[in-house]
Amino acid sequence: MKFKPFFTALSLCASSFAASAQSANCAALAVAAPAGVSLKAEAIEGDKERPAGATSGPTLVAHCKVNGRMGERMGQDGKPYYIGFELRLPTVWNGRFLYQGGGGNDGVVRPAVGPQAAPGYALNRGFAVVTTDAGHQNPSADFGFDPIARTDNAYNAHDKVAVTAKALIAQFYGKAVDHSYFIGCSGGGRQGMMFTQRFPNYFDGVIAMAPAMRVSKGATIAAAWDTQTFAAIAPKGETGKPVLSQALSDSDLGLVRQGILEACDALDGARDGLVSHPAACRFDIASLQCKGAKEAACLAPQQVQAMKKVFAGAQDSQGKPLYFSWPWDPGIGHPQNDWRMWKLGNSPTEKANSRHVFLMEDALQGYFVTPPDRSLSIYKIDFDRDPQRMDAYAWVFNTADDDKLSAYQAHGGKLMLIHGLADPIFSPHEVIDYYQRLSAQNGSKTQDFARLFLVPGMGHCAGGAATDSVEGLNALVNWVEKGKAPQSLEATGTAVFPGRTRPLCAYPQHAQYKGSGDIESAANFSCQ
Repeated sequence: MKFKPFFTALSLCASSFAASAQSANCAALAVAAPAGVSLKAEAIEGDKERPAGATSGPTLVAHCKVNGRMGERMGQDGKPYYIGFELRLPTVWNGRFLYQGGGGNDGVVRPAVGPQAAPGYALNRGFAVVTTDAGHQNPSADFGFDPIARTDNAYNAHDKVAVTAKALIAQFYGKAVDHSYFIGCSGGGRQGMMFTQRFPNYFDGVIAMAPAMRVSKGATIAAAWDTQTFAAIAPKGETGKPVLSQALSDSDLGLVRQGILEACDALDGARDGLVSHPAACRFDIASLQCKGAKEAACLAPQQVQAMKKVFAGAQDSQGKPLYFSWPWDPGIGHPQNDWRMWKLGNSPTEKANSRHVFLMEDALQGYFVTPPDRSLSIYKIDFDRDPQRMDAYAWVFNTADDDKLSAYQAHGGKLMLIHGLADPIFSPHEVIDYYQRLSAQNGSKTQDFARLFLVPGMGHCAGGAATDSVEGLNALVNWVEKGKAPQSLEATGTAVFPGRTRPLCAYPQHAQYKGSGDIESAANFSCQ
C-alpha cells in the first residue's frame, strides 16, 4: 500500500507525457500537410467533450482532431467548392481505420467518431475515423448544377478522402493502417457499396445499411408515386389542394399495424409485436376495408386501394415496374417509426412537410435529372417520360450492380448488408433482390464474403418498434481478422422495446422462438 502514491504519480506523469507528445504530433501533422491539402489540427484531452450536438452519451477519448480541405476551386455555377473532411486519431490506436459514411445530400462534415458502432463510438474503441462533406458545403442539392461537384459527390471525393486519410494516419503513427473498415447508412450505405465496386482494394470490411443503391432512378420515382397516390385520396384544404398528411390518420396506420400483427406476428412462434418471419407473412389489407361508411375500426375503400397501390410499387402506364414492392411490416404503423414523416408528413395544411416532398424533390430537381430542373414537381412526375431524364446520372451514382463485386471478393473483402423491414424510403425488397442476384452468381460462396441481415420493425437506419441497436462492427472485425463469419448479429431494443434482445439472422434465415423462456431474451430464439 505504501507504494501506491509513487505508482499513481508515475502513471500521471506518463499520462501527461502522452498528452504532451500527442499535442506535438498534432501540430506537426498540420504543418506537414500533403500538397494541395490544407489542415488544422487540435489535440483533444480525454473525457472532456462529446461530439458536437450530443448532450448525452459517452465522452470522447484523447485524440488529435484534424480538419482538412483539398481541391479548392470555383464551380461552373460561380460558387466556391472544396472537399472537406475531418479525421480523428486516438492517442491509443488499435491499428484500424474507419470511414464513416454520410447521408442525404451530404454537404456537411459530421463529427468523425463512428456513431454507428453501437454501443458507443468507434473512436473510443481505438479506431482512427474520417468523415467528409463529399465535395460541397451545403446540404441542399444545388451542387448538382456543377458537373464536378456531381462527380465528387458520387465517388471522387470519397476516393481522395480515403487515400488522404490513410496517408495522414501513417504519418501520425509512423505505421500504415492494419485493417480498413467502412460503415454507412442510406446515402452512406450507397457510398459503402460504391467503394466495393469502384475501389475494391480500399476496405477490408464494409457495412452498408439501407443502401441507396437506386435512389436516383428508383427510390425517387417511388417517392413521387407514393406522394401522388396519397395526394389523390387526401382531403382538400382551403384552396382546394390536398392535405397530404390526412390521407391516413395515425389511428388508420394503427389499424394497419394491428392487422399485420394479427396475420403474421405469431409465425415465428412468439407474439411479441414483431414479424420476424416476413417470408411467411400473407397479409391482405382488404381485410381492413369498411363494409359501409368509414368508421374508426376500418379503412375507407380509397385508403385500401391507395395502400395496395403504394405497396405494389411504382410502375409506368404499361405496368412495367419502376421500383420494388414493399413488405407488410407492422413497424409502418407505429407512432415512433418514421414511415409517416417520409410518406405523409404531419402538416395540417396544404403545404406538405413529408420528407419525400422536401428532401427527395430537392435531390430530384438538383442532381438526379440531367440537366437540373428546379421546376420539376414530385406531384407532377410523368412515370412514362421523366424516368428517362435520370439516365445520364444514374449510371454514375447508383450502385445496384451485383456483377461488380468480383474484385472486392478477390481482395478478401467482406460485405454486411443491414436493412430495416419498415424502411419507408428504400424497400427491403430491393436489398433482398440484390442479395439473391449475388447468390445466383456466386452460389454457396456468397456467404463467404457477403451477408444480409433484416431488422423487423425498424425504419430508415434506426428507430421504430424494433431491436434497432445492432452490434455490427465487432462482428465485421471478427469476420475480417479472425475468419469468423457472423451467423447472426446481436440486436437490442431502445425506445419501444427497451432491453429486448434478438438475433438478427443471416438471410434467408429468421429468428424463431424456441417455445419456452422469456421472449425478451435472444437466448430463447434460434436462426431457422
